[in-house]
Amino acid sequence: MTTESVDVLVVGAGISGIDAGYHLQTYCPTKSYVILEGRDDLGGTWDLFRYPGIRSDSDMHTLGFSFRPWKEAKAIADGPSIKKYLRETARDYGIDKRIRYQHRVKRAAWDSATARWTVEVERGPEREPLTFSASFLFMCSGYYNYAEGFTPHFEGREDFRGEILHPQHWPEQLDYKGKRVVVIGSGATAVTLVPEMAKDAAHVTMLQRSPTYMVSRPAQDKIANGLRKVLPSKVAYGLTRWKNVLFGMYFYNKTRTNPEGVNQWVLDRVKALLPEGYDMAHFTPSYNVWDQRLCLVPDDDLFEAIKNGSADVVTGHIDRFTETGIRLTDGRELACDVIVTATGLNLQLLSGVEYTVDGQRIEPSQTMTYKAMMFSGVPNLATSFGYTNASWTLKADLTCMYVCRLINHMDKTGTQIATPVLNDPEVQEEPWLSFTSGYVQRALGHLPKQGSKRPWKVHQNYAKDLLDLKFGKVDDGAMTFRKAGAPVRSAEPMLEAAE
Repeated sequence: MTTESVDVLVVGAGISGIDAGYHLQTYCPTKSYVILEGRDDLGGTWDLFRYPGIRSDSDMHTLGFSFRPWKEAKAIADGPSIKKYLRETARDYGIDKRIRYQHRVKRAAWDSATARWTVEVERGPEREPLTFSASFLFMCSGYYNYAEGFTPHFEGREDFRGEILHPQHWPEQLDYKGKRVVVIGSGATAVTLVPEMAKDAAHVTMLQRSPTYMVSRPAQDKIANGLRKVLPSKVAYGLTRWKNVLFGMYFYNKTRTNPEGVNQWVLDRVKALLPEGYDMAHFTPSYNVWDQRLCLVPDDDLFEAIKNGSADVVTGHIDRFTETGIRLTDGRELACDVIVTATGLNLQLLSGVEYTVDGQRIEPSQTMTYKAMMFSGVPNLATSFGYTNASWTLKADLTCMYVCRLINHMDKTGTQIATPVLNDPEVQEEPWLSFTSGYVQRALGHLPKQGSKRPWKVHQNYAKDLLDLKFGKVDDGAMTFRKAGAPVRSAEPMLEAAE
């Protein structure tokens, strides 16, 4: 079996992978790279999800790439429009020519003697084994398991005579016209599905265990569309991007400094969009805004569906599925023909790949993240992980820029190995994500840790990350550099725990 060698191996051809391709060929033009994609097409999330109404829950002026303006009128875009944008970006910059489809990464082994990763891959339906060798491994494969969404156990599931499906694997030919539908969940997927399915279904019920904070905003950004009429597209796009970034940072900061006030502000606006006298208990969470992800309702569509009677919200706990629907623990029964389990994702960092460093197995949960993208004791490996309180692409852009700076620094200094080393005894371990969302809490034991101070702290703040990743020192004392041949030191703290 032959081994194909490249300078940088990128895994994943979604937003992060395409972003990585652009940055590598722009800022590291002498470096060769290949993008491995396990699916048949590019797009990541925007290729996988096909459920009705699939759309962004971030505006496209921040979810779009910094280098390619979003020019459509709708800032809250549907899935097919986003996929088209990604496809055109990859094509126009020649990134699509670097993508290898149906290449699934299984194992990656680092060898300090050669300063290279050896990556084992399975190609195509026959799972043909291939090997790649790379100086740097850049994981851009997202944050959840593409093979399977999360569905809890429901007693009596086999008794239900209708259809049960998860949004992550939506059947193309599903006919729900004139049928009664229950969507289990209250996150972004449920909030998208309910008003869209209500257009054709007899009725749609959103069944939630507990409420989620929601905000409504127009699908079109009038300021962005106005700026585009009088300014060059790149200038208009840049101004709109910063407008939205700054407002998002301001709003998030207010949720930390005045949570009660922000909570009430959000609830007052939801109340104004609901029918007179509607029970606000269905929209009043027990936590503060941005303790979990905030749900976006474009053009009031969910609230309009509730007002016109095509949809409603029920809060309660499921006792069991029955032949004709769902029975709640309080005795209520919801009759339906279709059940959609919009119950969340299975978080999966680094694509579930098996990693070794100089023969030693690496468990991500036993590492600490450096600048939220690299791992203590693990050389020449980075991952792209977006913000939980803002657009994914804002952080992906900065991560890609930093990876290029790191590679160029090694070239400049004649070194081949860059390893974050936790050598500050004052750094305390903290959970990597502070979200209380179920999908995060279920995965915390498998996630790396973050530290209590820079550069191990996960900021969730674009301005701080911009200063650190684009303008901060690469050789900062925590990032160590050496030449090929020197093995990873066994004394590197977080690595020892992985043994």
